[in-house]
Amino acid sequence: KQAEKTVHQKKEQSKTKCRKARRRHISLVAEFNRRQRKTIWLETHIWHAKRFHMVKKWGYSLGDSPTEKCYRACYRAMTNRCLLQDLSYYCCLELTGKENELLKQLARICSIDTGLTFEEACCLSGRFEGSLNLYRADRYPEDMLGPVTFIWKPRNDSENRQLWIWLHPALKQDILRELKAIFQCTQPEEIYIPEPVTASVQEEKQMDVVLGLGKKRKKEDKEGERAVPVKKIIGDGTRDPFQSYSWISQTTGVVISDRTMEILRYRLIGPLSHSVLTETLKAASLQTV
Repeated sequence: KQAEKTVHQKKEQSKTKCRKARRRHISLVAEFNRRQRKTIWLETHIWHAKRFHMVKKWGYSLGDSPTEKCYRACYRAMTNRCLLQDLSYYCCLELTGKENELLKQLARICSIDTGLTFEEACCLSGRFEGSLNLYRADRYPEDMLGPVTFIWKPRNDSENRQLWIWLHPALKQDILRELKAIFQCTQPEEIYIPEPVTASVQEEKQMDVVLGLGKKRKKEDKEGERAVPVKKIIGDGTRDPFQSYSWISQTTGVVISDRTMEILRYRLIGPLSHSVLTETLKAASLQTV
């Protein structure tokens, strides 16, 4: 009897861990969401995880070095074709407000002696992206914060302008603190309060149902359709999900928003980069109301 009981347990255990059950879509997404609780995955994480040695830096899981010798292939792509890099882990800060007010305060954290500034005509029109070094307010050439890139949204009928500043995640907290200080953005405008515990528990229950002992049950939502868990990004590697991500100034009217992991960023290197973009992106037809 004891031997029969042992054999029965082994069969049940092997059945719960079969590859078909583990690789089912609903269980895979739930497992991926569970593994992203501590480190955030980029959109290209699965592709990189199969080909690169992954490291955990700045709250993200990033590809460090390839598992195969592909240095010659990458060099050929950069010199003759096109090479794509995923830079989505870079942080994006969005500034919204009147153009004069933005330029007045931003001039305090940069200098014309270092090159381009936020007031450069080619960058201010929104046609080109600029790069510069930021310093603490009125402290140039001391107390350097770090290099950033920026791009203005082209002008429209509104008097407000939008500016996106891209920076390394290691510099985000210092630069964000300095921007909030010069624009006097102290009052949170929006607070994002997710429900990570409830979502994870539901996903684990769904995975347990799928991996049940010989039972196939379909979880249904309110509409009667099969509920499939989706990828959830709660916060990012440089921000607490329970903290506010947008601040407004009562005096200047400037709004600072943290758009990290909301806007993907890719870098194309090589002579065929423009050809790849023109074949991939299609211009939308203008519709007048």
